[in-house]
Amino acid sequence: MSVTELTPPEAARWAAHAGLRLPAGRHASVAATANHIRSVVAVLRELDLGDTPPAPAFLAGQEMHDAAV
Repeated sequence: MSVTELTPPEAARWAAHAGLRLPAGRHASVAATANHIRSVVAVLRELDLGDTPPAPAFLAGQEMHDAAV
């Protein structure tokens, strides 16, 4: 899935749409951060987690400690 990168003017438009005041000097850094987050999420979506149990299956404190010290 190819996604176009968010441009600084689009970042400003989305911030205004969300009711956030974004100074003009921050548009580029917000766009770069959003693009980085989107790229990380894209990689995570590609992972095959078919055999990974859901988080509630893990019970903290019940693990076995059998390593020699």
